[in-house]
Amino acid sequence: MLKRIQLHWQILIALVLSIIFGITLPAYVEYVSWMGDVFLRALQMIIVPLIFSSIVSGVTGIGSGQNLGRMTLKTIGYYMTTSLFAIVTGLLLVNIIRPGVDADLGLSANVEGLAASGDSFGQTLIKIIPTNIVESMVRGDLPSIIFFAIFFGFFATRVMPQYSDSVVNFFNGIFEIMMKITLFVIKFTPLGVFGIVSAIVAENGDNLIALFSSMGIYMITVLGALFIHAFVTLPLLMKFIGKANPVKHARNMSVPLLTAFSTSSSSATLPLTIESVEFKSGVSNKTTSFVLPLGATINMDGTALYQCIAVLFISQAYGVDLSIVQQFIVILTALLASIGAAGIPMAGLVIISIILSAVGLPLEGVGLILAVDRILDMVRTSVNVWSDSCGAVIIAKSEGESTYV
Repeated sequence: MLKRIQLHWQILIALVLSIIFGITLPAYVEYVSWMGDVFLRALQMIIVPLIFSSIVSGVTGIGSGQNLGRMTLKTIGYYMTTSLFAIVTGLLLVNIIRPGVDADLGLSANVEGLAASGDSFGQTLIKIIPTNIVESMVRGDLPSIIFFAIFFGFFATRVMPQYSDSVVNFFNGIFEIMMKITLFVIKFTPLGVFGIVSAIVAENGDNLIALFSSMGIYMITVLGALFIHAFVTLPLLMKFIGKANPVKHARNMSVPLLTAFSTSSSSATLPLTIESVEFKSGVSNKTTSFVLPLGATINMDGTALYQCIAVLFISQAYGVDLSIVQQFIVILTALLASIGAAGIPMAGLVIISIILSAVGLPLEGVGLILAVDRILDMVRTSVNVWSDSCGAVIIAKSEGESTYV
């Protein structure tokens, strides 16, 4: 009897077949694209109950308020540090390569409504506090859901034991049920990936060569910076700070990383990330259920790096040389704005518009990068998920946990 093919190989095969199918038979993509829609809907279906139950379960498992505060500081400290490393990497590469010089401005497109849709960083922070948690759950507003879940879990341990035990057991049970559902959905990942990527390739197949020739240097700059951050910076942090094996952990993360690449969504990939980090890399449920949902909301290494390069590319294309002070503003704004990325409509484009406004560049410059945004989005989302998972391992090690890596 043939040995069962591992899931990550099934996903790789699905990726290859979907690219071939999308290029050669674009007219028939509608017959398979529904599989991608069903898969994404299934993932989105479990996001809110999984995040809420996992956060409550994680916070109640952490214990005292002192332990919760320590874990929170470690988590936010890690995410801010890696995002800063990512932004600086992008800044150095875009200043060395200078992809915007003599760029083809013919690819520019008008983007309406960017200025109206963006909130300031302060407003974004205020909106994290929900006025109606049920409404936030209906909208899938992850920052608000996580904020309320942390408070709920913290005070669930501060009531009388007969109430506290019931609540803790209830949410632990909900979390276990959601993980069972997640494992069931994971089985259909190759079919979902096939449907999603086939549709993307069919939609952009005719323009791929033109896009690469016109925007090739810009894309190489972004991909090069993402590569350095994902394969140099994060593994070094894991090796020397977390005392863990980054290669072994990367193998364990193959399924969520391939899924993140296909779906371009950190949130949709979260159930798979939790499953892999906990059951394959051996990080405790207490850590994964707190660190990973928080990371899916505030940790956007790849996105922050991409935004930094995109803004400097736009400035170079318009012939504007940003001073050291203005580039520092880009770093600071990208770092702070990326925290609220998940809660902002048109997240990536809106944050770039915020940064453009901060340094006095025209908002219409966003139109220069729209043509290749989807392709780069797939890669930077994978980097976001990879950074989240590395953070979970590093924080687990700092808490004295014994992991499989």
